[in-house]
Amino acid sequence: MAYAISKKDAANAPRLSNGEDTYVKEMHLMGRDYYLYVHSYLHYGLLAARVEMLTASEDSGNLCILAGYDGSYKYGGNEYPASASPSGSSLEGCRRVATKALKVNEQTCTHMKCTFGGVWNGGGGDGQKNLFVASFFFDRAAEAGFVDPNLPVAKVSPSDFEEAAKRACETKLEDAKSTYPGVEEGNLPYLCMDLVYQYTLLVDGFGLDRWQQMTLVKKVKYRDSLVEAAWPLGSAIEAVSSLT
Repeated sequence: MAYAISKKDAANAPRLSNGEDTYVKEMHLMGRDYYLYVHSYLHYGLLAARVEMLTASEDSGNLCILAGYDGSYKYGGNEYPASASPSGSSLEGCRRVATKALKVNEQTCTHMKCTFGGVWNGGGGDGQKNLFVASFFFDRAAEAGFVDPNLPVAKVSPSDFEEAAKRACETKLEDAKSTYPGVEEGNLPYLCMDLVYQYTLLVDGFGLDRWQQMTLVKKVKYRDSLVEAAWPLGSAIEAVSSLT
């Protein structure tokens, strides 16, 4: 997560222990100085978060997995049991699993404002009101059918993910392929899980209003071309900012 913050908020950023990345990066772009709140939420990217949600469930069946699936999930060289609950997937039940996986309610925040897991949120402010969200957020939104996959950007709100999650969680695995033809077969059992996680991350994790508009980005325009919005783009910005 990255967004511009004020010089005052940057000065008040928590001091971290040796070896930890700082929360604030100072960059000089186009003749101006910027203070960027930057934090990489290790283990909470979509594919890694599936592991967190599978292990957070205390039941033999997971309320986030589409009814009819009984298998396992492979990630990082490990394999995790992944089976649907006898009652199938449930929006509310999966929300409970997601908030537990995100450690939203744990009293670990030692700063004035936190996102989840005790991580400082950068102070909020105007920079956080103009959000651009990329990667799996765009992909799942397109697969769920509420954004056009052929467009480079789309305007949505967290509530769109909630509505899509409700529909997905009510779908059985045997019907999912015809209902969601754009989803890869290996991702179908986790569609409810993914959408619920994304909604919960935005609203409970990052504290966004469920109606706040944000921009999903697949590609960004650079001169006369569209460039994939991915981590190399941010890396390039950082490299350019270091030039004098």
